[in-house]
Amino acid sequence: QGQLAESGGGLVQPGGSLRLSCAASGFTFSRYAMSWYRQAPGKERELVASITSAGGSTNYADSVKGRFTISRDNAKNTVYLQMSSLKPEDTAVYYCNAYRSRWSDYWGQGTQVTVSS
Repeated sequence: QGQLAESGGGLVQPGGSLRLSCAASGFTFSRYAMSWYRQAPGKERELVASITSAGGSTNYADSVKGRFTISRDNAKNTVYLQMSSLKPEDTAVYYCNAYRSRWSDYWGQGTQVTVSS
């Protein structure tokens, strides 16, 4: 059974940066597209960024384009989300997702990111 473990969340001031990591285990990481989602209080979970299995293509929500960068290291079974120029509206629980098919779809437990002065 696949497992994902996020880390790197915390409290940061507006304009600051954070780097989230998601370590994968229990499945062949290099065969899965990886994504970061987030969910703010009272809001639906939304896609933030995604990256293809080989890392050749990425996709971003309009709200984070130019500020966030998703990357992966298939040798380390890890996906990253570099977040810069953070805004209070980026405050949310950030979740890592691994997807290959509807039968191979894994989620992490989430990591809290709070942007506040």
